[in-house]
Amino acid sequence: MSDEYAMPYALPDSVEGLLQRGRGLGAVRARQDPGRSAVFVYDGIRRDWRWDQSDDRSLYLARLVHDLGLSPMPIVEQLSGDEEACLRACEVLVLLALAGSGDARDGLRAYVRQGEHWARVLESLSAGWPSAWWEDLGDVARARIGAEAELPWCSEPWTRFGIEVQSRPCEPRPSLAGLGTAELLALLADTRTEGATKVDALRALTGREPAEGLIALVPSLGTSDGRRPLPLLWRAVERLGTLAVPAAHGWAQEDRPWLAEVGANVLADHGGPEILPGLVDELVEQWTARAWCGPDRTARRLARFGPDAAAAVPFLRRFWMRTPHSYERTAYLEALAAIDRDGLEYVYTESLWDCEETTRLLGITSAPASPEALGRIAVLRDDPMETTAVRAAARARLVAPAGQLP
Repeated sequence: MSDEYAMPYALPDSVEGLLQRGRGLGAVRARQDPGRSAVFVYDGIRRDWRWDQSDDRSLYLARLVHDLGLSPMPIVEQLSGDEEACLRACEVLVLLALAGSGDARDGLRAYVRQGEHWARVLESLSAGWPSAWWEDLGDVARARIGAEAELPWCSEPWTRFGIEVQSRPCEPRPSLAGLGTAELLALLADTRTEGATKVDALRALTGREPAEGLIALVPSLGTSDGRRPLPLLWRAVERLGTLAVPAAHGWAQEDRPWLAEVGANVLADHGGPEILPGLVDELVEQWTARAWCGPDRTARRLARFGPDAAAAVPFLRRFWMRTPHSYERTAYLEALAAIDRDGLEYVYTESLWDCEETTRLLGITSAPASPEALGRIAVLRDDPMETTAVRAAARARLVAPAGQLP
């Protein structure tokens, strides 16, 4: 994607733009002026500002509703919209109920009784709430399920209610895990081996020590039409690490685009200082094109070179501040930490309010032991809406003497 097809995000340094991007700074500034920020919080629930489905916003927005003292009723009303709007509202309300909102809890339970998309909502309740909060809806579910166009796919809560679910017919494939590495390589080398079996062999190899014998076979492991690599080939090649570098120089010159890409990726992941200018140029080009998907990989590659990659720092900072693709934000912060840590104390503290779990985790482990940071970490430790991993990391940080860094 690029900005050409993007929604019109607000300026990245405005409260509206910060909230759209899920930045921690947006949450901090919104708390300073709840009245003016409320409209942006509700808009973030009404419209999906995520750049990609991998981005997270529900916990971020639920926490804003809670911290700003906003009413959940406009979100309850959103349940009556189309399915996507309903489920966005549901995700936030499920969390608000965990934080003690009776309106959120009652609104969701009422929707299960009468709402159009009740089945998906009930599945969300069973996944996110204690069973005592939804088990009594079994009679409602049994009464309503007959009007649905198809049986549900998930097992919970339906099997608990004695409601039949769909099963996905699947013929189990024989496992190749019992074969030795040499036997797996022989299957991959045999032109008579079916493509699906070769994929199974690659799957088995990815769980083992690197198989150097795979290197010579890589050019032959494309799909039958020659346009793509077999599934799992890249994972198997990644396991080879630097062993694949000599061959990768040749792959990178191939006419077959997929093989050239495999070679280029190996060289980018394991090449020496000679590839650094090209990586910096790649990041600059990604910034110029506002290519929000993919620079995280470039950032991780640049991080290998530490301070020698200083030319990339201005662009890593721009991506950190401006990207709407919040899932990739952690990679920019990790790269900055490896290349130039100047000013990161503030960024780590801001990260404690970020929408992404991985970024909050990085903030917990790296933020300075200031009263502001330690106070926020204590909030994360005790927040019933927060993820298990974040709460555990917050507990671990706070048991250290005076919250010192590990």
